[in-house]
Amino acid sequence: MPSTSQQPHTDDEIRESWVDEPPRLDTTVTLAEYDSQWPVLFEREAERIRTALGENVVLLEHVGSTSVPGLAAKPIIDILLEVPDSDDEDAYVPALEAAGYRLVIREPDWEKHRCFTGTDPKVNLHVHSPGNGQTERYLLFRDRMRTHPQELATYLAKKRTLAAKTWTYIQHYADAKSEVIDEIVGRARAARLETAQYDGFSQAYAEHAAKSVTNALYDRPAIVELAGDVTGKRVLDVGCAAGHLSALLAGRGADVLGVDISEGLISLAHKEFGGLAKFEVADIAKPLSLEDGSIDVITASLVLHYLADFGPTLCEFHRVLRPGGQLVFSVHHPGEDWHWFERENYFETELLDDEFLLGSHRQAVQFYRRPLSWTFDAVRDAGFTVDRLVEPMPVAEADAADPRIAEGLRTKPRFLYFRCVAGEA
Repeated sequence: MPSTSQQPHTDDEIRESWVDEPPRLDTTVTLAEYDSQWPVLFEREAERIRTALGENVVLLEHVGSTSVPGLAAKPIIDILLEVPDSDDEDAYVPALEAAGYRLVIREPDWEKHRCFTGTDPKVNLHVHSPGNGQTERYLLFRDRMRTHPQELATYLAKKRTLAAKTWTYIQHYADAKSEVIDEIVGRARAARLETAQYDGFSQAYAEHAAKSVTNALYDRPAIVELAGDVTGKRVLDVGCAAGHLSALLAGRGADVLGVDISEGLISLAHKEFGGLAKFEVADIAKPLSLEDGSIDVITASLVLHYLADFGPTLCEFHRVLRPGGQLVFSVHHPGEDWHWFERENYFETELLDDEFLLGSHRQAVQFYRRPLSWTFDAVRDAGFTVDRLVEPMPVAEADAADPRIAEGLRTKPRFLYFRCVAGEA
């Protein structure tokens, strides 16, 4: 998806967009540590805006750095407002000015944007019409930062570096942050797409996974074989989808908890296999609600390649595994992805577009490819040692089910399998 950030402004463009002469900065940017009063101040301003505009308020959100707990920021409350038509200034500008706000920026050719300022507290009020390209961007960025500490740390480090520089206008500082913001928003979009796409075709995917040669006669047998004897062990099956692998592990005597980000797939897992295993909705890109050292085996079948950076997820797996516990996971084979998608640089990590063929239906999906060395480094950095690395063969039944697919799995790389052992915490 293309970026919806603005291109860097020239000095002339900044002056043209301001209603009056823009204030010059000509110095560094001062960041304040997070203040728990910032959300309180937003609520006060939100009430003032709603009172002034009434039904003209289509959407009103606290955005920007002051909306993210723990993030240092310029002590200015950023507010996103949608009105029915931001080009129709007569419908809302007089009311906002009467409420104490001042129109300072007018950019009708960029998302029909207007910006007001307030002084008590300091406020930047960004006004757009519904359907603009900025609302999604603001909210994805805010919510990603609130739920992913590493994203917050990355952005904060970039802010501090840029804030130490001298800028003619504050807009130049804002423009300089666009690259890191675009990267974070891109990861948030990819994560959202993953959730939405599987919820949208849960039933079709569950039916496909139940009988597909690649899933039923290649991937799941390889995971089960690497997991070994799970009798009496507590197993966490992450990315469990509709529960087929969880059911196999439970049938071998394991106490299984299956988790998946898709509510639709978890609902189907409950319905089909709820008597064998427990199932919960969970996002493995976030901390798990499990105690340290409470799991004996983690299985992750074809799920980690959906994450832009699964290093933090591996660290979380290490936390919940007992010392000596096993992590068994499969990912797309890096050699196959590089070859199949005709990429020039094998060593690049990048988001790829693909399709699932589910019967006669083609479903768009996205995943990340990366070099093998990246995965080895991430496993090591999380505290694991690799016990086995496997490029498996399909089971014998695959020939009768679909000899063409079976032959392809025996002669071309498809998936890659790791069995890893957790070291001491």
